[in-house]
Parts: sequence; structure tokens; C-alpha cells
Amino acid sequence: VVSTQSTGKKGKKGKKGKKGKDLTVGKTIESLYEELVKEGILVQYPKVKVSDYLGEYSYLGTTLRHANIEPMPSLSDVRRVVTEYGILPMGSQTVHETAPHVKSIMIAGPHGTGKRMLVNAICSELGANLMDLSAENICGKYPGKAGLTMLLHLVMKVGKLLQPTVVYIGNAEKTFVKKVAKNDMTDPKRLKKELPKIIKKMAPEDRILFVGTSLTPWDGDVKGVCQCYQKIVLIPRPDYASRYLLFKELIMRHGGRLAPTLDLSSLAKISDGYTPGHILTAVKHVLTERRIQQLQRKPLTAAEFVTPLARIDPIYKEEEEQFKKWYSKTPLGKKRARLKAEEEEGEGGGKGGKSAKGGKKKGKGKKKGKGKKKK
Repeated sequence: VVSTQSTGKKGKKGKKGKKGKDLTVGKTIESLYEELVKEGILVQYPKVKVSDYLGEYSYLGTTLRHANIEPMPSLSDVRRVVTEYGILPMGSQTVHETAPHVKSIMIAGPHGTGKRMLVNAICSELGANLMDLSAENICGKYPGKAGLTMLLHLVMKVGKLLQPTVVYIGNAEKTFVKKVAKNDMTDPKRLKKELPKIIKKMAPEDRILFVGTSLTPWDGDVKGVCQCYQKIVLIPRPDYASRYLLFKELIMRHGGRLAPTLDLSSLAKISDGYTPGHILTAVKHVLTERRIQQLQRKPLTAAEFVTPLARIDPIYKEEEEQFKKWYSKTPLGKKRARLKAEEEEGEGGGKGGKSAKGGKKKGKGKKKGKGKKKK
């Protein structure tokens, strides 16, 4: 917002206006829309509600902070943040123009944490158009520099005329990767220069949201990622409360019944490290049509879910620590670390200050005494 209100640069603004001329003069919005659909840029998405993203509130957060342990956010926190930044401002033109302008969000997390589901939920709640600018999707489409300019022009023109619009970028870190793998033929760095420019030029009246998802965010340049994406949402592996809720809700949604023989508490305990996607896979594996028909005479037991879970690799501590380490390098991560250090210094300084003052008083008395004797 501030960049659009800069003063004393009228000449430069005029030049930018000439560069941003309409490349599709004379074409109807219907024909442009049809072109994007045929090219696979404008895509369909499954209808998903934000409430379908299951996760419980973390009640241990305050207790852990008192013990000087910074808790990971819960899945409920992730759902709330995505709603506040991605859905509420985009739902109303008035709110979007007056509220803090969030142009881009990056959702990072391990495999199976529901990153794409959250993108679909944002689109479903808004009734928005979804455009896919992932490197895999635009590979071979609109080739060359002129082709890329046309592609981005079409996306922004159609997006503004038929807003709200969500622009999705899968594996967002690949755009800012330091070294492209030899076997990667998708040209992931194609949008590296143009993407930040487009996001920067967006005005408050443009209800367009860029959403990137990442499985390995540390592969990309942290500075480039943070300059492009205003808000970074880190999805952790679910805690005990969320796993309990996931098993309970998913079993019921897939035709299962909760019985006294089904120990959900034990299931939630042994599934530590598994993501919502892993739990869903296990539930689907157990609740086949045949097993659902047998539920009346043979209720479900916790042991049935152990075997399918054992076949899946969980999220290990090392991977979680890697996400934490990467997040600590982001602007918000650095700010939190700085505030924590200041708090610790304040506490230590307050305690040390009293003892130091007491020590100085005693010392001064001794020195004065010694000085008098010498005289």
C-alpha cells in the first residue's frame, strides 16, 4: 500500500503506466477465460469448508511457556490464521480495502498436513477462481519472455475482472532455489523476477491472493521467499488432542461407529508423529465396505489401525527440527527470538542487578575503610 502512495516520482510512474499496456485489446473476457481454461491455468477444485480442516486447540501452550518451552502451533491455530489472512479480507471489497492488505501467503509443512486442502478451502469459502502457476503446470506453456509476459497479463486481467481470485503456486520454494537439479525440466525459476514485481504492484482494490505451498522450504533462498510472501504459515505435526479428534471424526465420516472396544486415547498416543493425511489413509484402509457391514456384530478395535499405520513413515523429530530451524530465519522467527532474548535478559538483569547493588555497597564500605587506614 505504501509503495503505491510514494511521492515525487511522477515521471517514473508515467513510464510504468506505458509498460503496463493492455496486450489483449479487443478480446472479450469470455474468450480470455476460455483460453486460460484450455491451457489448464484456470482449474477446478473440490468444494471444501475450512471447518473440514480438523484440529484441536492446544491447551498446554501457556503451561509450556511458563516452563520456558516455546510450543508449536496447533492445527486449530493454523485454521484460524488462514481464515484471518486468506478468507475474511477477501470476502468483502470494503474490508479488503480498509483492512491490512495481505497479498500473498506461504503455507509450509510436512507431507500430509493439508496444505492443498487449505488452498481449496480458501477458494470454496470465497467462491473464487483458482489459477495454477506451479512450475509443473506452466512448463511448456507460453514459452519465451514474451509468452511469460502474456501469461501473467492474462492471469492478472482475468483475476481482476472476475475477482476474488486465488493464484496457487505449488512447491513455492523452487522459484527461489539456489541450484536447479539436473533432472528438473520444469524451469522452476521462470517466475523468480516477475512474481515479486506483480505482487508489489497489486492495489488494495484487487481481491487477488497468491498462495504458495512448500514441502521443503529450506531448499529455496529465505530472503527471496520472504520478499515474495508476506505471511508464512508453518503447519506442525498434530498434537495429542488433534490426533484424538482426527481419529474420532474421520472414523465417523467414513461409516465407522465408536464403540467401547475402540480405545481412541491409545490410538492418539501411539500415532505421535503421524500427519492428518497418514491418519486418513489408515482409516480408509480399515473401513472397507465389507468391514462397515460387519460393525454391528464385530465392533472396531484400536489394534486394527496399528498395522496400516506401521506401514507409513511418520514425521521424525529431525524433520520437525529442520522446519523450526528454517522458520527461525524468517523475519517473524527472528523477531520472536529477539523478544525472547530480551525477556530473558530482563529477568536475569533484574535478579543480578539487586545482588550487584548490594555487592557494590559492601565493597565501597571496605574500600573507604582501607583508604582511611593508609592516610
